[in-house]
Amino acid sequence: MQEKVTFPSGGLVLSAVIEFPKDYASEQRRPAIIILHGFGSSKDSANVTTPASMYTQWGYIVFRFDMRGCGQSEGEFGRVICLEQVEDTRSAISYLITRPEIDTSRIAVCGNSAGAAVALYTGGVDSRLAAVISACGWGNGERKLQGQHPTPEGWKKFRDMLERGRQHRAHTGKSLMVARHEIVPIPPHLRGNLPADAVQEFPVETAQSVFDFMPESVLPGISPRPLLLLHASDDSVTPTSESIELFRRAGQPAELHLFHGVDHFILSDGNPRVTECLRGWLAQYFPA
Repeated sequence: MQEKVTFPSGGLVLSAVIEFPKDYASEQRRPAIIILHGFGSSKDSANVTTPASMYTQWGYIVFRFDMRGCGQSEGEFGRVICLEQVEDTRSAISYLITRPEIDTSRIAVCGNSAGAAVALYTGGVDSRLAAVISACGWGNGERKLQGQHPTPEGWKKFRDMLERGRQHRAHTGKSLMVARHEIVPIPPHLRGNLPADAVQEFPVETAQSVFDFMPESVLPGISPRPLLLLHASDDSVTPTSESIELFRRAGQPAELHLFHGVDHFILSDGNPRVTECLRGWLAQYFPA
C-alpha cells in the first residue's frame, strides 16, 4: 500500500512515497517513521526500502523522499548541502502533520550514514520528532572526513581540493566538480549498495558542507526524546568512533549498539541481530 506524493521545501518540489501497513484501516492514526537516504542517494536505495518494509510490517506508516538535487526531486542535481537537507526533513515533518493518517505526536526519523547525520541534527533542532534512529552516522564532519582520509597525504589532498574549489569559484563564478569518492571513499566491494540513480559527481561546495556540518553541536537537544545509535563495529566508510562519540555526548535515554559481521550499509543487510535490536528498541521507546 503505497502512495506517491510531492511536498514543498525551500521553494522546490520534492518527490516522496508514503507506505502503509497491510492492516491499516481508514480513519486510523498511526505513528510514522521518516527514512532519510544517504549521501547523494535516493528514496529507492536498499538502505531505505529494506527498513521501510520492516517498519510497515511492524505497524508503522513510512515516509521516504528524495532530498533536493537527488532522485526525482527538484533542485540542482548533485548539489547536496547538509543544512538544506535538514530543511527538507523539517518540511517532510510539516507535510506529515497535514496527513489525517498520522498520529502527529508520534513521528520518528531514521537515517543511514549521511542520512543519519541529518536525522540527528533535525532531532536536535525540531521538537516535533518523537524519536531518532541513527545507523552508521556521524557528529562532526571535519573529524569524520579526516577519518575517511586518514593519511597525512590523503588529508592534505582533501583540504587542497577544498581550497581549489574556493579559488575556482572566485575566478570563474562556477563550482568545481569532484567525484563522489574524492569526498567520501567507499571500498569497491560496497559500491553495489548505491542505487543506479546515485549522484557520482558533486560541486566542491558539497564537500565543504559536509566538512562544516556538526550534528553533535545540537545533539543534547534530542533528550529527553529517545535516541538509538547503531554502527558496524568495523565500518569501512564512516569511522565507528563517530557513534561512540555521539553516545558520549547524548542525553538520556540513549542507546549505542555496535555489531560485528556487518558493514556500513547496516540497514540493508538484513542481519537478524540488527533487526531484532531495532525491533526491540522500537517496542520499548516508540511502539506501533
